[in-house]
Amino acid sequence: MGAAAGQEAAGPAAPDVIEGVLDRVAYRADDAGFTVAKLQVDGRAESVTVVGALGEPFAGEPLRLFGAWRMHPQFGRQFEVQRYESVRPSSAAGIERYLGSGLVKGIGPGLAKALVRHLGADTLDVIEQDPARLQSVPGIGPGRATRIRKAWEQQSAVRQVMLFLMSHGVSSAYAARIYRTYGSGAVRAVEANPYRLAHDVHGIGFIKADQIAQHLGFQADHPARIAAGLTYALSRATEEGHAFLPAQMLLERSTALLKVEAAAVEPVLAQMTVTGQLIRDAALGQDAIYTPGLWEVENALARAVARVAISRSQRPVAPEKVDAWLGHQEIMQGLELSPAQRQAVHLALAHPLMVLTGGPGTGKTTVTNLIVQALEARGLTVSLASPTGRAAKRLAEVTGRSAQTLHRLLRFDPSRQAFAADHANPLDCDVIIVDEASMLDLHLAHALFDAAPDHAKLILVGDADQLPSVGPGSVLADLIATPGIVVCHLDQVFRQAAASLIVLNAHEINQGRMPRLEDARSYREHDCVFIDAQGAEETAQRTVQAAARSLPRLGYPAAGIQVLAPMHRGPAGVAALNEQLQAAVNAAGPAKAEVSRGGRTFRVGDRVMQTVNDHDRQVYNGDTGSITAVNADEKLLTVDFGDGPVEYGQDDLDELQIAYAVSVHKSQGSEFAAVVIALDMSHYMMLQRNLLYTAMTRARRLCVLVGDKRAIARAVRNDQSDNRYGLLRARLLALRDGAK
Repeated sequence: MGAAAGQEAAGPAAPDVIEGVLDRVAYRADDAGFTVAKLQVDGRAESVTVVGALGEPFAGEPLRLFGAWRMHPQFGRQFEVQRYESVRPSSAAGIERYLGSGLVKGIGPGLAKALVRHLGADTLDVIEQDPARLQSVPGIGPGRATRIRKAWEQQSAVRQVMLFLMSHGVSSAYAARIYRTYGSGAVRAVEANPYRLAHDVHGIGFIKADQIAQHLGFQADHPARIAAGLTYALSRATEEGHAFLPAQMLLERSTALLKVEAAAVEPVLAQMTVTGQLIRDAALGQDAIYTPGLWEVENALARAVARVAISRSQRPVAPEKVDAWLGHQEIMQGLELSPAQRQAVHLALAHPLMVLTGGPGTGKTTVTNLIVQALEARGLTVSLASPTGRAAKRLAEVTGRSAQTLHRLLRFDPSRQAFAADHANPLDCDVIIVDEASMLDLHLAHALFDAAPDHAKLILVGDADQLPSVGPGSVLADLIATPGIVVCHLDQVFRQAAASLIVLNAHEINQGRMPRLEDARSYREHDCVFIDAQGAEETAQRTVQAAARSLPRLGYPAAGIQVLAPMHRGPAGVAALNEQLQAAVNAAGPAKAEVSRGGRTFRVGDRVMQTVNDHDRQVYNGDTGSITAVNADEKLLTVDFGDGPVEYGQDDLDELQIAYAVSVHKSQGSEFAAVVIALDMSHYMMLQRNLLYTAMTRARRLCVLVGDKRAIARAVRNDQSDNRYGLLRARLLALRDGAK
């Protein structure tokens, strides 16, 4: 019922207000800023428990809190903070405790005592208005007085920004990042356009920026909001692997995201294409909307591929000499090459660009070795590389030669956020061979082709039936599908490989047929087995049991066992599996130091994965390692990725995730002694043929499928891999036709 006639409806109750000095912080959640603390309030014998978003308060800090009293069923009466203000202390004792709390950099308890002893209750006024008087304090000269004043000004600016941001729904962790990005101009920057946070500040996306904007009063149809929404929709499409979106699809996605009419979005989209914030490309039969960066890199990659494949001439090698050399190698190495393998070596020697593709057991490794040997026999220098550290290490093992990641080969320069090797500063080699080429996205492929010397060969080796790259584009598939690009497809499974059920099942899946599912009790007889489980919870339970107990009993070392799942969320997703696996193989203990961040706990011995490219540390998205040291007090940990220790501070822990289980996408380029794959109908949306094929071919000695046969059947039937929007193939054809 509404308010009675003639009466006004009651407004919200005014908040309670308490004021006091922060005694100690009992608990603080880093990401949310949620704090449980004790506050000494004048007139109260015992301190008050306060809870809420308090940022990063210091013991001794005077605060005025606005909120409401609540009775917690377990912890009793508490004051729930809605907002707060930092109060300037007025008494000498309060000032001494305030300055000695560590709030102001460079002032500790001893200096705080000395300052207040000489300046009394005027100490803060002196620091702010007459810092020269600080020199009257013994031990403080002009330099130190200046440093104290600057530290005070910085602290005041930080506090002002933090209070403003947190009053608009920003957690203390994000507020600190915003301040580090914009400095003292943070308030002005956020008030003018909060949507720029999504671009400028790591960890703040469109959704969070939109929440802040709503606090600031931005309307749903504000042009800045719509522009940010369009950019966000395109960035989400990039995460799905698209290079662009058709204009109509972008409009549909943006209107659904922003909950506005298309009439409000269309003029903003048109304006963004006029100003160059977005690129509209209709030249190749698609009304395509790109971000400027992806449009440029796709065009540049097409030109670089054409330069390699079309413009270069290679010194021919007499076919009969190649055949004679191959015959000699068959005798010397005990090989029996298939016609396709022989053809691959011929093509590699005859053409400036070649793609070598084929499934497991078809001899790609044998051919790659022969190509390297044949090229070196001609006196050519060969550089071997792969997109990931694991794949590069495996390439080095199978070839007996040095191999490195593409980032190392191309010499990424963190100071410029760019590769040092490019067309103006090409690589110093005659041949570049890249394994696991299915992982090449548009950006990395462009960097590779751009850095290739004018005289060099490029040979890309990869399985075209695996999942495409995590980043945008379908580079390997586009190259294979482009007429004029030399491709050798190995399709004969050799006798040795045919004895492996992993290999046979992978090919069965690739042909759309159900794999042969041997019972897990035949671990010792077969290298691919199945454990039946009904429902996500049972799938997770049996997956953990297999990885943490059964396989170690069979002699598989923990480092050689990897759990894979199609999705991150859900009871049988990566996150839940990692929680259970960590508890099973590396549980908490009184003598085991740990640090927590974002709901994740890291302990010595944990397997972790890097989730973003960190060029400063030279670790990259997908690299895995183990935690070798934890400093719980300073929230530091050390990870060994195989090339020495790498240190992470508290703010860097967002780059890591526990990796006893990883997604199938993240496992690309890796190979493990044993793989345990969780497959449940709760993964329905991700169950695709190339995903199951990729997961199974990560196993070298043993593959264990755990879950529901219906989920396996769904994946086998579903060969409708996500169609990625991109125009690389069309651009290559246009360049080829233009060159004729």
